[in-house]
Amino acid sequence: MIDASATFGNNLTMGTNVIIERDVVIGHHVTLGNNVLIKAGTVIHDDVSVHDYSVLGQTPSSNHHMRKTSEDLPPLIIGHQVTIGRHCVIYRGSPLMDNVFVGDLTGIRENVSIGEGTVIGRNVMIENHTDVGQKVTIQTSSYVTAHMVIEDDVFIGPRFSSSNDKYMGVGNAELQGPVLKKGSKIGNNASLLPGVVIGEQAIVGAGSVVTKDVEASKTVVGNPAKELSK
Repeated sequence: MIDASATFGNNLTMGTNVIIERDVVIGHHVTLGNNVLIKAGTVIHDDVSVHDYSVLGQTPSSNHHMRKTSEDLPPLIIGHQVTIGRHCVIYRGSPLMDNVFVGDLTGIRENVSIGEGTVIGRNVMIENHTDVGQKVTIQTSSYVTAHMVIEDDVFIGPRFSSSNDKYMGVGNAELQGPVLKKGSKIGNNASLLPGVVIGEQAIVGAGSVVTKDVEASKTVVGNPAKELSK
């Protein structure tokens, strides 16, 4: 089903059972796989590939136990030369800049920004109100919590985990995810507690649990993570 208000550039390729809702704008040389759903108002720029069963421009929902999210979100905008894998869900209000790669089974919530040239691996979850910089790598099955900041050139290994609520759902304290400064590197299976800051070019070893800030260019390992002796 394609709404009559949608507009298309040249050389659009579509699989079977594609649904394009009202006021969608699609650029030139775009490929949409089978069973792709493009929600109302979404803008897709040139040379984009969206693979089977993905949903672009999803609107968030909640119940009375969840913290409320504004429903007044701008449309999803997908930049030039972006690749989106199979079974991905990307919400409204979360622009993807040029040359971003999103692996299969990945979810990107509302009010997220993804910088140019960033690679997001398979089965990654990026929660709302998170900023991801340019040329970031987030590898397979990582969990990026809400209200997190990831600056440019950061590397995150597989199965990374982060949190933003030090009281674990008790009360209404302000949520604050970790901050990963430019060029920092996080190893496989590392866990970062709420609000910790990982300094520029710092390294967090595989399996570490980071409970406090890490200074720039330092290496920490262990549980709790401590600076590696020289």
